[in-house]
Amino acid sequence: MNTPNFRSHIRITSHPEPGTSTARFPIRWGASDPRERGPVIGSVSRPEDRNVIGSHGGSYALYRALAVSAGALNPLIRPDLTNTHPTTAIGPHPSWFDPKKIVSLDPFGHMVGDVFRKEIAEGVDIRPSIAVTKARLNMPEILEAIAARRLAPDGHILQAKGDVSVTKIAIDPVWWLPGVAERFGTTEQNLRRTLFEQTGGMFPELVTRADMKVFLPPIGGMTAYIVGDPADIGNPKKRIACRVHDECNGSDVFGSDICTCRPYLAHGLEEAVREAQAGGVGIIVYNRKEGRALGEVTKFLVYNARKRQEGGDQASTYFERTECVAGVQDARFQQLMPDVLHWLGVTRIDRLMSMSNMKYDAMVNSGLEIGERVPIPPELIPDDASVEIEAKKAAGYYAPGSTPTSDDLKKTVGRDLEKF
Repeated sequence: MNTPNFRSHIRITSHPEPGTSTARFPIRWGASDPRERGPVIGSVSRPEDRNVIGSHGGSYALYRALAVSAGALNPLIRPDLTNTHPTTAIGPHPSWFDPKKIVSLDPFGHMVGDVFRKEIAEGVDIRPSIAVTKARLNMPEILEAIAARRLAPDGHILQAKGDVSVTKIAIDPVWWLPGVAERFGTTEQNLRRTLFEQTGGMFPELVTRADMKVFLPPIGGMTAYIVGDPADIGNPKKRIACRVHDECNGSDVFGSDICTCRPYLAHGLEEAVREAQAGGVGIIVYNRKEGRALGEVTKFLVYNARKRQEGGDQASTYFERTECVAGVQDARFQQLMPDVLHWLGVTRIDRLMSMSNMKYDAMVNSGLEIGERVPIPPELIPDDASVEIEAKKAAGYYAPGSTPTSDDLKKTVGRDLEKF
């Protein structure tokens, strides 16, 4: 039965509707003026306005569809953006206007409520893909750092009860397909076809709408936490401490001791607070890439395989067990990771809390300068995570004063160096 929430016919989006085109709102990626660059419009209620593949909401788009299906949400409703503007100004920075620096997020995603106010008032469904607010973080590890006198409350950055004052930024992915293809060393045509085929044909526009160069992928985004004044990030006289962290629900939230994820996250926050209190800035970037972007189901299957194999869990087969289950050791591929740092205006990281060679290489290759690399302190490594940390060191992860030889790698990991 037809209701006000539903159209009487289905609109196929694989080809443009007669008399419409994306020329009404063209996107010129890398343009210095947001109006010249153009808005990102993933409207499903007015397909004639759409100039991107996919829809707003990232991984939550399907929940929106369920809400519409259940009659709880009118699909024609537009968000009221009154008073939703950022609590802190971010940018613009020179990196915003370099189409090679940022390809996986919309640099102007937090400004659309102001920049395109006229179009929004006229009914064009333009939505922010970035939101900036103020918050306080509270982790028991920070209270422990205070009790151990590694940190001292100052009433501004760090409160007596352990609360850390931050600027909190949520970012949905917005992919500029030509730039993403270049990052991964392939052609745009091949990228589009592979995305289409490997999602079961979910987005036919990938192969039929060459005029649409922007894709809103249905994946998780990221959250950036800034400790200190965000305006200081681009100041070369200010030091920056940074931790880029990939999601690990079991450890980050529930404290599982099989990996070093939560300890490293807490260590990163502690160092971010310390840097901010010394007059610099601390940055934590939290990416939704559960289980090395292979997912939590795969992750738990790997845990079982590691512990049940002959000889038990061991560093020499750490990566091999993942590859046996998932077909690949790691699907995070950090090529897109530095984009958020360029968006924030980062040019140099003085202290990087990471042992990951992939993260370090991606940052350096993107033009970021890295000063000191800070490994996780040994006393923070859970007993059950010793296998993980030894396997990662053998695979080339950073450890001060110890660069493994090819013989060490073959002996410890049991495979040719070429496979790393």
